[in-house]
Amino acid sequence: MFTSVQELAQKLRKAKYVIDPITLQVVYLASRMQKPLLVEGPPGCGKTELAYAVAAAGGTTVERLQCYEGITEEKAIGKFDESLQRIFLETEKESLGENWCVIRERLHSLDFFCEGPLLRALRHQDRPCVLLVDELDKVDHAFEALLLEILSAWQVTVPKLGTIKAETVPFVVLSSNEERRLGDPLRRRCMYLRFEYPTVEREIEILQVRSTNQEPALLGQMAGLAHALRGWNMEKPPSIAEMLDLAEALRLLGVKEIMPEQRDVLLPLLAKTEADRGRLLLREGFEGLIVDSKVYRDKLSRAGAAA
Repeated sequence: MFTSVQELAQKLRKAKYVIDPITLQVVYLASRMQKPLLVEGPPGCGKTELAYAVAAAGGTTVERLQCYEGITEEKAIGKFDESLQRIFLETEKESLGENWCVIRERLHSLDFFCEGPLLRALRHQDRPCVLLVDELDKVDHAFEALLLEILSAWQVTVPKLGTIKAETVPFVVLSSNEERRLGDPLRRRCMYLRFEYPTVEREIEILQVRSTNQEPALLGQMAGLAHALRGWNMEKPPSIAEMLDLAEALRLLGVKEIMPEQRDVLLPLLAKTEADRGRLLLREGFEGLIVDSKVYRDKLSRAGAAA
């Protein structure tokens, strides 16, 4: 998909995805070596967005399999369309006797198969797609095992349909929020990345690239606020995407600096559980976070001036 690290860096930057030099090189190697990329970390730290950024950089599409407890093989790979098969049999009923072998083979072909994201990813032509298997930690070991054939041989075997080999090898991103530990057979087939929430400096850079709000002091304060909130043991810490929402809300409100009296209007953007809301409603809670956000911002400003 990419001929050099420099090309990948330029195209990710154009896609407005901020990436550190080490992660950039790992993504490049995964692309060139056709190795799946396993990305683990807390929710909202940019794991899923990496897949979409690589797709944008590569000028291709994302085939997304959203995992959940109880997901089936049919949901992931696909299944035969029995209604369409019955219609076909009805139209061919006069020749069933003499052409049954041909008709049966046709019934069990891709013509009558509703493809799931795993199979669609293997059947992309001309240009590889990005296959995103999101929140893989939500499924059990049995479902995890069905991925092994795809990730090692780039093929999938379906009863009656047979073995379908990849027409192009997709760039695979497996994301996990670590609700359970993924198995070693899957891990050894992948390259591994660990994502954490960004530093204040990195979050400022993300806000500058992704946000329509370009007030430097305010962006610094928002990054400081995000850092303070995530260190506050919240039930649901704010994600990068939620901080981008906050930046847009502050732009629409014409706010140049976050103040304690804006607490109530900002609560729906910052607190997504009743427990977190209750803590932020405490006077010293929100005011303390605002003080911390300014401290982080001013510390960075002084460091920038000194440099």
